[in-house]
Amino acid sequence: MANRKFSLRYLALVGAIALGAILRFWNLDLKPLWMDEVITAIFSLGKSYNDLPLDVVLPLERVPEIFTLQPGVSCAQIAKKIVTQSTHPPLFFCGMYSWLKWLSPLGSEWVTKVRSPAAFFGVAEIVAIYYLNRIAFFPSAGMIAAAFMAVSPLAVYLSQEARHYTLPMLVITLAILGLVQIVKDIEKQQKVRLWVVLGWAIINSISFYVHYFCILAFIAQILALLMLMCWQRANILNKRQIWLAIIVCISIVGISFLPWLPVILHDYNRSETSWLTSPQNISPIYQTLISWLLMLISLPVEKQPIAIAVIFGLLMFLFGIWVSWQVVKGFRELWYAKSTHIATFTLLSFSVCVLLEFFAIAYLLGKDITSVPRYHFVYYPSFCALIAATFAQKSKKKEIKNSIFNLQSSFLIIFLVGIFSCLLLVSNLVFQKPFEPEQVAQNMNQNPSIPLLMVVGYRDYQDVALGLSFALALEPLREVGEQGISSSYSFSNVAFFKQSPDFAPVLQKLSQLPSLAATHLNLWLVGPGRKRRDYPQQITLSQQMTCTIDSLQHYRIGVPYQLYRCGVSIRNSKQG
Repeated sequence: MANRKFSLRYLALVGAIALGAILRFWNLDLKPLWMDEVITAIFSLGKSYNDLPLDVVLPLERVPEIFTLQPGVSCAQIAKKIVTQSTHPPLFFCGMYSWLKWLSPLGSEWVTKVRSPAAFFGVAEIVAIYYLNRIAFFPSAGMIAAAFMAVSPLAVYLSQEARHYTLPMLVITLAILGLVQIVKDIEKQQKVRLWVVLGWAIINSISFYVHYFCILAFIAQILALLMLMCWQRANILNKRQIWLAIIVCISIVGISFLPWLPVILHDYNRSETSWLTSPQNISPIYQTLISWLLMLISLPVEKQPIAIAVIFGLLMFLFGIWVSWQVVKGFRELWYAKSTHIATFTLLSFSVCVLLEFFAIAYLLGKDITSVPRYHFVYYPSFCALIAATFAQKSKKKEIKNSIFNLQSSFLIIFLVGIFSCLLLVSNLVFQKPFEPEQVAQNMNQNPSIPLLMVVGYRDYQDVALGLSFALALEPLREVGEQGISSSYSFSNVAFFKQSPDFAPVLQKLSQLPSLAATHLNLWLVGPGRKRRDYPQQITLSQQMTCTIDSLQHYRIGVPYQLYRCGVSIRNSKQG
């Protein structure tokens, strides 16, 4: 009987892993890369911003050539580029470069190859969360956690981002696993095992070089451990030995990060982090609650008619209330059960400490990181573990077996809602990319037969990456639109010109461009940081075209972009 349960449990785990893999790799290249993913691709390919084609007119069909592997680049060289041009530690980018080098030549499927490591780490997270809850609580808690993680819309969303979110989430899960094992050893054996605390220290040391937010996770682990030691001090016999081991391991983690400490202090004040705004009143609280909800359910509310958005928003809210009611009932049993109390205290303390750190950063430092759902990956493993454990604990109560809202039915509802949310996600109906490059491209391609020039007036390299994301989404549309059209209409280009302090340098560059192989075209001017009134009524292009603003074609999706309709003036055509 025991062997049968063992086999069924691991069969269910394999099923959760398979389902999670399918959801994460399904339509992995459907959504266009957005700004942050473009930045990831540039550094992961061994390149830097210095390799980008600025101040030149570049044919759209050549934009994918930018995203080719730079051979012979070492991790030290990548780290040097990261130090000068990014605000992230280098380890993830070094690993990405090795992965892409192994897969080269990248070919037309390069977007899938750039995003696939995040998907693989997302699948590995399912296994890690299983073992976390199995050790912290019991096997069925691990199984439910794996199923929950497999179909969580936020987890699947992070797994389809060419960014370093699923890797640090995996490393944090392993670190929490080590923390739980240390706590278990203190509780049961009144000592800590050297290999466990050293492994915990090594994992945390590595995590610092994966993502800076892992520092927040490490501080929260220390605080959770200190609270537990103080709370249980009367029951701990070998206090000196335990404290010595913990202090040594914390010192190892701190010393390991000293070489990179000046870099992170410099990165804090860089302009790339200035986009995070100060919190508005209690906004961090309800933004956090929204992020919790997105871990469970995500329905189409983006770019929907107001009536549909309200209906779906209300359904999500009611679902969140129902799940909260279920969790509160199970959590009470989890907290008071002697066998699960210590683990529950540890995971809860960790989660609360991270949230307090988030609020401190928002209110004290003026950078509201709670407004970005993806940043909540820091405590997501402990959040998932606790929710799963509450449902698993409820399954032990025989008196609810006849209830319509018992474990099987209630968790099945959450599981099915998660699958449905993920299907919407992989179909690009929810969790749409920031700045909506696909929508921008469609707006710009409204006249496929007319030649097109997209000009990005950039302030910094992030604006260049944003413009590249628009160009990548626009290129396949123009390629399709130009089929069957004569070569005189195949003019589809992009250019990046520095704007400082206003549009004047961009306008000057446009007037000085060489003669263009077109008598008329659509000029789209993208102006990050500009207002509508900053766009001039007319623009001179190549000293031969007059471009007139189309007042009906002004858009703003994060950044403003404006259409100008250009044609060769009569005077210039006679001179020609």
